[in-house]
Amino acid sequence: MAENEHNLQPLPDEAFRRYDESPDEEFYLLPRFVTHIDDRAIAAVTQLYREFIPPGGEILDLMSSWVSHLPPEIDYRRVIGLGMNEAELRRNERLDSYVVQNLNAEPRLPFADGEFDGCGICVSIDYLTCPVEVLREVGRVLKIGAPLIISYSNRCFPTKAIAVWHQLDDRGHMQLVKRYLREAGNWEDVRGLDRSPRRLFSDPLYAVVGRSTGPYAGEAP
Repeated sequence: MAENEHNLQPLPDEAFRRYDESPDEEFYLLPRFVTHIDDRAIAAVTQLYREFIPPGGEILDLMSSWVSHLPPEIDYRRVIGLGMNEAELRRNERLDSYVVQNLNAEPRLPFADGEFDGCGICVSIDYLTCPVEVLREVGRVLKIGAPLIISYSNRCFPTKAIAVWHQLDDRGHMQLVKRYLREAGNWEDVRGLDRSPRRLFSDPLYAVVGRSTGPYAGEAP
């Protein structure tokens, strides 16, 4: 991380406000059986999972939907999805089980310490109003050294994305997500990646990858 990231103060509450502050359960009430990035960007997400998530492990698909973008040729012992719409989660053929939960209302994850071998958050990080708390929880439920892959593009539901996301460009988003992980205090080997397809008219695809150091043990540096 950059030198000036070592003494960060928490972002103000205003940074996490949204244009639409109505209950998220209302916004996500109806299922959306669509993909939110194009096929080339989806392929980039799948390749990230192929590179970082260990085969045969127990995987958490956080903020999941009706597709998980995991490599089709790789088997995992168990894949659990957590998302907002039960109809979408029920249709997801890669999930062995799922949990319906609004992380903005309840950031604590209903899983044991060190339960998972990897986690993906795909094009959803911009909707979290308490991202540090959620990512600290992800670090808790991952095994020590297990990877988290947070991917994002330049698309979103604008009324539900947090204010600070709208104020930043793609590189700014990368620094913001890295900042979340630093504030969470239980991540290491954090890096940003540009995996945008090298073709015109494709959605860009960026990722921040980190590895868990286990349950949060105290104040973040």
